[in-house]
Parts: sequence; structure tokens; C-alpha cells
Amino acid sequence: MRNLFAFIYRFRAFLVFVMLEVLCIFMIVRYNTYQGAAFFNSANRYIGEVLEFQSGITDYFRLANVNSTLAQENSVLRQQLLEYQKAVLIDSTKTQDTTLFAKTDTLRQYPYILHAGRVINNSVRRTNNTLTLAIGTEDGVKPGMGVIASNGVVGRIKTVSRKYSTATSLLHSQMLISAKIKKNSTMGTIKWTGGDFRTALLDYIPLDVKPVKGDTIVTSGFNTVFPEGIMVGTISSVAKEPDRSFYTIKVNLSVDFAQLSYVYVVENTQKAEREELEQEAGILPNEE
Repeated sequence: MRNLFAFIYRFRAFLVFVMLEVLCIFMIVRYNTYQGAAFFNSANRYIGEVLEFQSGITDYFRLANVNSTLAQENSVLRQQLLEYQKAVLIDSTKTQDTTLFAKTDTLRQYPYILHAGRVINNSVRRTNNTLTLAIGTEDGVKPGMGVIASNGVVGRIKTVSRKYSTATSLLHSQMLISAKIKKNSTMGTIKWTGGDFRTALLDYIPLDVKPVKGDTIVTSGFNTVFPEGIMVGTISSVAKEPDRSFYTIKVNLSVDFAQLSYVYVVENTQKAEREELEQEAGILPNEE
């Protein structure tokens, strides 16, 4: 306290000068219309710039929450899109008189639920690549569930904790995806053979089929992991080899695995029932 009084006493002349200047400015602004308007316009501009800067900083640190919210909303919209696509597929096999019933029944029984999750770790240049997601059992995630992105197939859940999970990437030597050529529904298997993380192979397409460059490859729906019609990629090259009874087909993957940020974990609510029935019947599961 003594030092404070000493400081005020030492700079008393300067402090009195500052106080008088402030008083003068206040009186000029308060009792002169033009000067008052000019002052408040300038003040509002500078205050606005400060608030805008402050808002920019706040928004930057809120991006994670904003992105998470958007991902949750997107998961709901994507699920509705999958339901609609399935309804259209069934509608195409029904007569005009049963269209409404088919669509309503499909939407009611559609078994897939999407859970949005953030990618917090990812690899693309190993032989066996994996992902770590900030979503776990408390969000409904279980081992074996499929993982997709907004533009295609990503992989399959391997291990799960309360808040986190790991997934086997499509870019894994042991990962097989049951797929088909969209235009003619010819079944095959997608397998990554290493190297370029942007391409994979489509195996088991017989020679009597005529695949061409640019054909779309989607999931077959013949397993309990991925819904039918999820994008996998497009054919980049087709080759015949004399010692093989199938084409050698390269596929450009639709997902950019180097840029993954948010994904959707696919829950099949009817998986257990189907697998139990197929196990009792001795039916081997499809490649997943």
C-alpha cells in the first residue's frame, strides 16, 4: 500500500493530466452531437472488430464440438438415405399396387443404425492398417460392426472400450469385402494387396461377364456387416490372364483413407438372429 501511494505521488501531475483529458473528451462527446456520433461510430467499429476476433477464437476452439454435432446429424440423414435406397430397390420388384406397402414395410423393418465417430488415429502405409475411433460401448459400438464414411466402405470394428474402439481398415491384408458390380450385380470380393492406399483388387469376377473401366463397385449386402449398395469404388482397369478363370480387376477406392476425420459405425439390429439361423443351418458366412 505504501508503494502504491508513493507511485501516485510521484506521477501525480501526469495522472491529473490524464484525468482532465478524459473529462474533456467526455464533455465534448456528451454535449456535441457531431463529435458524439463520430465517437460512437468509431467505438462501435473497433468494438465490433474486437468481438469478431474474440468470436473467431471461440469458434476455432469449438470446431470439435461443431463437427461432432454435424457428424451426428449426418449419421441420421445417411441412415434415412439408406432406408430410402432400400425402399426404392424393393419397389422396383413390386407391382404398382403394392408400392406403398413395400416402402412402408421396408422402412419399418430396416435393421441398420449408424453411429457417428471421430477418427483419432489412422494408418495407410503399413501392411495391416487400422483406425482408432473416439466412440465405444457407451455409444452402442460392438466388435464386428462395419465402418463406413460419407463416400464409401472403411473397415470393421475389432476391439472396443467404453469410450474408444479400433477398426481393421479395408487397407489390411486380412480384410475381405463382399462386393458386386452395380450395373449387373455380379458378385466378387474386394481385397487390398498392399502398396497404393487408393486402389484394391476385385476378385472372382468370371470371364463371361463384361466389366469395363468406370463401372461402379458397391457392397453386396450378402453379409451382416454392411448394408447393400454402399460405395466401394470404380473399376480402373480390367485384364485377362491366361492361367486364371477370373478377371484381374483394379478398383479405385472411393474413400480417401489419408483424409478420414469422421466415420459411421454400422449397427445391424438383426445380425444375431440371422447368424444364429445360418449357423444352425450350417451355412458358412460370406466374406466380410
